[in-house]
Formats: sequence, structure tokens, C-alpha cells
Amino acid sequence: MAHPFDIIMVPLQILIFLFTIYFFFIGFCGMWRRKENKILTPQKSFAVLVAAHNEAAVIGQLVDNLKQLDYPKELYDVFVIADNCSDDTAIIAKRGGAIVYERTHPTKKSKGYALEWMFAKLFKLQRQYDGIVIFDADNLVHPRFLLEMNNRLCKGDKIIQGYLDAKNPYDTWVAGTFAIAFWVIDHVSHLAKTNLGLSAVLGGTGMCITADVLKKHGWRATCLTEDMEFTMKSLAEGIKTTWAHDAIVYDEKPLTFMQSWRQRKRWAQGQFDVAHRFIPKMLREGWRRRDIRILDGCIYLLQPHFLMVSTLFIIISYVQLGFPPFYTNIYNFMPHQLMTAIMLGQYILPMIILVKIRAKWKAWLYMLLYPVFIYTWIPIIFLGFIHRNDHEWSHTKHTRAMSMEELMQKK
Repeated sequence: MAHPFDIIMVPLQILIFLFTIYFFFIGFCGMWRRKENKILTPQKSFAVLVAAHNEAAVIGQLVDNLKQLDYPKELYDVFVIADNCSDDTAIIAKRGGAIVYERTHPTKKSKGYALEWMFAKLFKLQRQYDGIVIFDADNLVHPRFLLEMNNRLCKGDKIIQGYLDAKNPYDTWVAGTFAIAFWVIDHVSHLAKTNLGLSAVLGGTGMCITADVLKKHGWRATCLTEDMEFTMKSLAEGIKTTWAHDAIVYDEKPLTFMQSWRQRKRWAQGQFDVAHRFIPKMLREGWRRRDIRILDGCIYLLQPHFLMVSTLFIIISYVQLGFPPFYTNIYNFMPHQLMTAIMLGQYILPMIILVKIRAKWKAWLYMLLYPVFIYTWIPIIFLGFIHRNDHEWSHTKHTRAMSMEELMQKK
């Protein structure tokens, strides 16, 4: 006999099933790379932007690193936006040879606002650039980064995301599990979607945007996750984000659990905000253009919603164990073997990726704590939903200073 809950619960179970199958299909497509003939002759010019707020501890190492990239020095300039700084960020960046613009605003303090302000400054300069590359102040950059972006621009790509690696993956268990999560996303999301012809998603740093796209469409991305906002705004206009697997940027990962919590909560708030503002438009445009890339972007934005719904089902499944008459038609239509394979896949895929990237033994130890990182997303997602309309920027303090030479010795 049908239960009254079936009207809601069975369709939602089917939806969870389809989402899960979709994500795992995408993930397995990131286990290989397509061969590519690269254009290695430098042709494109770049404005390299670094958005920095009180980053005196790390900005010097990044500027030194950027000035030594394997790319003709006459084809790129390094700009630092000293945004609402109260320390020596601007002085250190100038000393290192960067072109520094100092910005102060009493309310518009996020990275998105700083970039929008800087783009306007750039486009008024006498010299104009083919591509705008954006980094965070805590980064280090692989010497071939601009060569790889040059390759992508020469092939006609307009918005490109580089490989997001970790600068300090072995400092603490938090940094280690955070790094594993990024390595997994690099492969099972960005690389996988590139293999399938879908759109990647900008990651906030290590990204390149052509000047003509910014001039024509504008930036207009100032929420807590400005990278995702710009990705989806551009996708709705028919411009996908491509992936440059060999354009590597090394990002500083949080050292403590609370740093990780605050950063992920901000990401969750921003993703809910972007989803609620852009999904209706993207659905219309995806249908009108018959473009599966746009519809896939909608599914990407719905991942936090998917986690919330899945958590609700798990809670109900435990309730039914204690109170059987409550509701008993949970997952009954799904093959148990498939559900087991899905559960194991959450751990098998990361292990395959650790083998592929030849991670150190310490990363394998951190795999034991990786489930802590994964399952703490559940309360973070719910908090992000509750505070999705809170747009106050939460700055992550960066202190892990190292040179590119030191990083290469540790790898």
C-alpha cells in the first residue's frame, strides 16, 4: 500500500539516484587525459593581477616568483592591487618590481570589487593586453604557467582555469585533506568535463580571461564567490570555461580546522547565492540554445542542494529503523550493489588520483582523515544555506611564506 510520503519521497529518491549516477559518470571520465599538440611559441601578452589585502607575509615571494616565469618579460606585466591594506603589502610588492595600485573603499571590500576596479584601470592604459591572469597573494606559480595559457589563447579559448595544486599539503592534517580535495576536484570535475566537452569552473586563482571578453561583457562579479559568479554569468552567455591541466598554481591551504570551516562556509554561502540568482536564467538559455554545457552548469550549482536532500534521506532512514511504521520506502528501488559501489567510489577515486599524481606517503595517512573533511561539509552546507544572503567578506589570513625553490624541494 502506498504511503502518503511516496508523493514526495519517491521522486526525490529518483532525483538523488540520477544525480549520483551523473556525478560518478563525470568523475570516472577524469581518469585520463586527451593528447594535445601544444602551441609553445609565445605570442600573447598578459596582465598578471594579484589581489592582496594585508598580505605582507607572502606577497614578496609571489612577486619574485612571477618575475621569473619562463615567458618573454616584454610580453607580461605584474600588477598588485593593494586593497584596503594597513600593512606593508604595497611597499614589498613595489620593491619586488610589481606595478602597484592602492585601493581603499569603506564598504566594497571583497576581491570581486577590487578586480572590477582594477579592470577599469587596466583598460585605460596605453598598453593593452591579450589576456588577464589572476592570482591570490598566497600563491606560487609554475614557471610554464603563461606558456600554457598562451597555448590555450592561441587555440581560441576565452576563459581558462589552471590546475589548482597545494603549496603546503603536508603542513597539517587540515591542509593535507584540503589538498586531497582539490586534487580530486581537479581530476573528477575539471579534467573530466574537459574530456567530455563540458565547461570547467573558475577557482578564484590561476585563471585567465581574455581582455575582449571583459571589455564586451564586463566583470560584474562581486559576491562571496566571484569566480563562480563570473563562470555562470559567462556560461549563460555561451562562453564556457576551459581547463589547462599543465598551468599549475600552488595555493596555500588552511592550517587549522576553523580556518577551513570559515573558508568553506563562505564558499557555500556564495554558491547558494549564485545558484538562486543564475539557475533560472541558465535553464532558459540552456533550453533556448540547446546547450548541454549550460544545463550541466546548473547541475553543478545544485550540488549543495543535492547534499542537503541526501542528508535528509539518511536522517529519515535512521528514523525508520527506530520507528518502522514511520516510512519504509527508502532506497528500496535502488540495487544494493550499486549503492555499495557508489559508497566505495567516494574513497577509491581519491586513491586512484593520489597514485596518478605520485603523492607522498603522508598524503596516504591524511586519507584516513579525509572522511572528516567530506562529512563536515554537511553542517557547513546547511549553515551556508541559512546565511546565503549574508554578503560580508571573511578574509583568510595567509602566513605560509616560501619560495618556488623551496616548494620544488619539498615536492
